[in-house]
Amino acid sequence: MTDQLEDLDTYRERVRTYMEENLPRRDHDRPWNPMEDDDDRASMNRDLQRRLFDGGFAGVCYPAEYGGQGLPIYYQRVINDVSEDFDMPLLFSTPTMSITGPTVLEFGTEEQRRRYIPAFLRGDELWVQFMSEPSGGSDMAGALTRAERDGDVFVLNGSKIWSTYAYRSDLALCLARTNWDVPKHSGLTMFIVPIHHPGITVNQIKMVDGTEEFCEEFFDDAIIPAENVVGAVDDGWTVATRLLFHERAAVGGSSPYTQGRYRNTGDAGRRRITSIARREGKADDPITRQLIGQTEVLNVVQRALIDRVRTGIESGHFPGPAGSLVRLFGGMAEVERVTIGLELAGRSALVWDEPAAGTEGVDYVRRQASCLGGGSTEMARNLISERILGMPREHAADRGVAFREVKRNPSR
Repeated sequence: MTDQLEDLDTYRERVRTYMEENLPRRDHDRPWNPMEDDDDRASMNRDLQRRLFDGGFAGVCYPAEYGGQGLPIYYQRVINDVSEDFDMPLLFSTPTMSITGPTVLEFGTEEQRRRYIPAFLRGDELWVQFMSEPSGGSDMAGALTRAERDGDVFVLNGSKIWSTYAYRSDLALCLARTNWDVPKHSGLTMFIVPIHHPGITVNQIKMVDGTEEFCEEFFDDAIIPAENVVGAVDDGWTVATRLLFHERAAVGGSSPYTQGRYRNTGDAGRRRITSIARREGKADDPITRQLIGQTEVLNVVQRALIDRVRTGIESGHFPGPAGSLVRLFGGMAEVERVTIGLELAGRSALVWDEPAAGTEGVDYVRRQASCLGGGSTEMARNLISERILGMPREHAADRGVAFREVKRNPSR
């Protein structure tokens, strides 16, 4: 960080000037179409990320020695505010910038930090997470994907699922089982895995809204160099715990590493709800205005909660799992916003034979996604009750048992 920080107002003007000259303007009235060509989307995001980097506005809170700016979170918030009017590389925001990136920053070797962080800040490489498994549900520590040591490499076998945009990405953080003779949390290791690599197959999963951004991966004797271990061998759960911390912060809105704003939250969300009301001729309806006010209350409360939890964790007043408070509120608030959007859209939410029509209906059908990404709201409630409120932990039959002895359903 520089000794003398730039005045925030001056910084805001510099950001706006650069964005006006270098980023495309965002069309707020253009309906969101989840089935737009993602080839264009991927290349556009890489280009936009490079533009931010060239202007000195990428990785604002990352250390300067790794290509970032080394600035406090307030400067990133200025960029997020100004960027409301411009297209931003949101594909890089989550998980590359805000989840996998901070994890590499915290646990990676110096060689890994210098190799990978500048590359994704420039927009050269997009990252995903290989964490969830088809048989695991929310039990991430029960990973069955295995990595067996063979000299200077590990041989990876198994499968992962729900990896967002993996088929267009370059690298992943992958949690795999390296020791079966210790309890499940103690025998895991985190790896950096190149996605388009011999022995790795990526399949897309078609969702109810027609998108195919979620993927499932299969590992068949994929060779991963030992130098790709993040943290220590058999201590991957320590790394995964911090990754989950960053994930809750990113999804809940408190991460210092996210860039830009998503369309259903903050000022963008209010603008979108107001646009629906005007489109449907309901802008002067008192009930509609009450619903718009309700979305604004959600925004105000969410911003206040984010600030309170962030400062509480930084000061040590709150434990790290307090990020689950932000995660829980963010998921439930999103469901409420989408439900309000459907109510205001009325019959137009059910029109499917026109381009980008029925957007609010599609949002409503997939509304629970906000309560699953970054860990389910049920998991957040468990963390809040056990780790913050001190309530008794749930019984776990596999606690303290060597993982190879844990009873599991037979493989099909």
